Amino acid sequence: MSDAVTLTGLQAWVRGFAALIGENKEQLTQLDAAIGDADHGTNMDRGMTAVVAALDGGASPPSAAALFKQVGMTLVSTVGGASGPLFGTLFLRIGTAAGEVTELDGKGFAIGLRAGLDGVVARGKAEAGDKTMYDALAPAVDALDEALASSAGLDTALAAAVLAAERGRDATIPMLARKGRASYLGERSVGHQDPGATSIALLVRAAADALR
Repeated sequence: MSDAVTLTGLQAWVRGFAALIGENKEQLTQLDAAIGDADHGTNMDRGMTAVVAALDGGASPPSAAALFKQVGMTLVSTVGGASGPLFGTLFLRIGTAAGEVTELDGKGFAIGLRAGLDGVVARGKAEAGDKTMYDALAPAVDALDEALASSAGLDTALAAAVLAAERGRDATIPMLARKGRASYLGERSVGHQDPGATSIALLVRAAADALR
């Protein structure tokens, strides 16, 4: 396959993520009910539905930067709680790193995702083991970079990123939450999968599906 990622492919990624959030919103809300406000699925679905409506309702964004700025700002304005700023920042930073281009190669896509991770860290101050979206996103970004550095194609690299994200998601189950509302539960947060990490695994899965 070609490793060229077009604007059409990037839009397909965003739309695919919205579809996966919609399909899994009940699970996401149930996960959040155990350690949060029981609204993560509802909030993320509202935000991604608004993102798709914005894409459908106007002219197609002319660049990667414009696309991800629109996605990020829509999420910030429509998703409640911490998820809006965090996922919004993720997409905004991806767009800034991508720039005013209409096509990215695999390395460019990975650079954007790394910038998104850095934005999440700057916004949320999360570290490995805090039981947050970071615990799925950081391993996925690392796996993507490592696979591309070994000359793997983007499809293979994204497949590795999916596995890493899902392992990171699952690894949150035994963790003691150290950030967010879940941290208020102390030991009671142990044994529950983090909803933010679960959404990140869906995001990476959507990328693998759209960009292969």
